[in-house]
Amino acid sequence: MDQVELELIQERINDLIQQRKWKSLREVVVDIPAPDLADLLVQVKEPDRVLLFTSLPRDLASDVFSYLETSEKDDMLTELTDEETRRLLADLPPDERTSLLENLPGVATQRVLNLLSPKDLEQTRVLLGYPEESVGRLMRPDYVAVRPDWTIARALEHIRARGKDIETISIIYVADASWHLLDALELQRFILADPNDKVESIMDQSYIGLNALEDQEEAVRTMDRYDLYAAPVMDDDNILLGIVTVDDILDVAREEATEDFHKFAAVAPLKESYRETGQLNLYSKRIGWLIVLVGVNLISSSIIHYYEDTLQSLFTLAFFIPLLIGTGGNTGAQSATLMVRALATDDLTISDWFRTLLKEIGVGGLLGFTMAAATFPVGYWRGELPVAIIVSATMAAIVVIANLVGMVLPFLMTRLGLDPAVASSPLITTVMDAVGLLIYFSIATYVLITFF
Repeated sequence: MDQVELELIQERINDLIQQRKWKSLREVVVDIPAPDLADLLVQVKEPDRVLLFTSLPRDLASDVFSYLETSEKDDMLTELTDEETRRLLADLPPDERTSLLENLPGVATQRVLNLLSPKDLEQTRVLLGYPEESVGRLMRPDYVAVRPDWTIARALEHIRARGKDIETISIIYVADASWHLLDALELQRFILADPNDKVESIMDQSYIGLNALEDQEEAVRTMDRYDLYAAPVMDDDNILLGIVTVDDILDVAREEATEDFHKFAAVAPLKESYRETGQLNLYSKRIGWLIVLVGVNLISSSIIHYYEDTLQSLFTLAFFIPLLIGTGGNTGAQSATLMVRALATDDLTISDWFRTLLKEIGVGGLLGFTMAAATFPVGYWRGELPVAIIVSATMAAIVVIANLVGMVLPFLMTRLGLDPAVASSPLITTVMDAVGLLIYFSIATYVLITFF
């Protein structure tokens, strides 16, 4: 929906709430997509917000609640009665219920835990026991599993009985009596098989699964690589614990991409959305890197001071400092961006570093030659032959070295077990400022002393 449509619907909803026409209100809201309805909900005045929310059908209410921000969920729970909260939590998928509990204040979390049914409480506590950002925190402990010795007819009866309240039954899992996972089969196989055959007759043991303790990024890579829309989650003993679905993975992929963007801009990753993050929190996420980068920049100042005599003897050289170090930073950032993304998507692995190094030496050489040829006429125009030689030679050297620095740093970070995104664009740019100045004045001093 566009903004105009949302504003018109919001006016209509406000009128129906004021008139207490709950039946008409329900007829209006059931046709609104859950994400848009969540946006409308937070714009309704606080006294009427709960009235609107409690008028929603139960399944729609849980969907809308899932799209609210953490602070908005907290506010909503404080406004609902215990019975309304209990009903809402029962309708939430287990993984979303766990995510909610992780982010609520302690008192609110305790209240919510006390309202859960024994079954929901057991599920939630199991999910909360897994490490943060692990596959276990994503999984849903609701799936359909059958036994290998059942007939197809019995399996289909079980699927019909158990599948009514489960999000996806497109994949049916086969487990033994001890819940060891044996296979993951498409529902289509059961439908097309002879009802009198055993389940084991259609098994092929070719499933792809995830370990509950694996990092959630591994789940993203695995499901993307094998084009899965649901994957089983097991423990170290291959016991089937739950499943992870593609919508969970899309959320993780978005969060990981956002985190990498923050790191690559030299910002500590935000734990909440930007809208929910306060000014002091934003300040703390940025100030550390800025201070570090100032310290690195002091090296650049020291280099300029050290070569002060060279700069004074041919002051025209100062004109080209921004051009040279800016190009070095841009080149390094380009190379680093390509490497970070390739490593993140498994297009490259740590074992590919030498082959990549040779490749980037060639690319850097071509880039350096081209940029040197482009700057030679400018150098000649500003300072004749000496300046043209110094500027073009420096440009070639800076581009080649910056390209290699941008390539090597992400591999080095990965080798040290760090996120390659830490090799951020500001860090590389700042490093190349110092390196570029050192190259520039070294070449200038050598050329001026040797040839002129």
